[in-house]
Amino acid sequence: MSDSRSIAELEAEGSVGADYLEALLDILDFDGDLEFGVSGERAFVELVGGEDLERFVGEEGKTLEALQTIVRLAVAHRIGERSDIMLDVLGWREGVKRDVEREVAWAADELRTTGLNQNLRPMTPFERKVAHDFVGTLDGVSSHSEGLGPSRHLILTSDEEITR
Repeated sequence: MSDSRSIAELEAEGSVGADYLEALLDILDFDGDLEFGVSGERAFVELVGGEDLERFVGEEGKTLEALQTIVRLAVAHRIGERSDIMLDVLGWREGVKRDVEREVAWAADELRTTGLNQNLRPMTPFERKVAHDFVGTLDGVSSHSEGLGPSRHLILTSDEEITR
């Protein structure tokens, strides 16, 4: 998938996503400023300015997730292969990332203190990816997901045997 795509291919994917989103905003009669590019191994498009853009985030990011799915489908149709493009509005995902990382850090501290596995709250796929990635930076802590659909959540476990 995107890990085999060149930077130029990912930039082109971001451009296609931005064009699609710009056309959609025009249809909806919304003004918005867009930025697009590559972050890591993914193309991204972000709505960075305009009026009432919070509406594109929706409750708990549900509208943003749905809009991202639509943009991914449109981009995939245009480029002829699956798209993993990331869509954001006004930096909303960065705020979610900070909150999830703070939550995981707290749970990891609890795990180290008590030796008890920590069940985190149900999370969206984006939040779970952020959490798993963050756990990967922590020493002595592992994570796995359990549950289905909206009940899917992370469990933090210790890599080390706790001795008392």
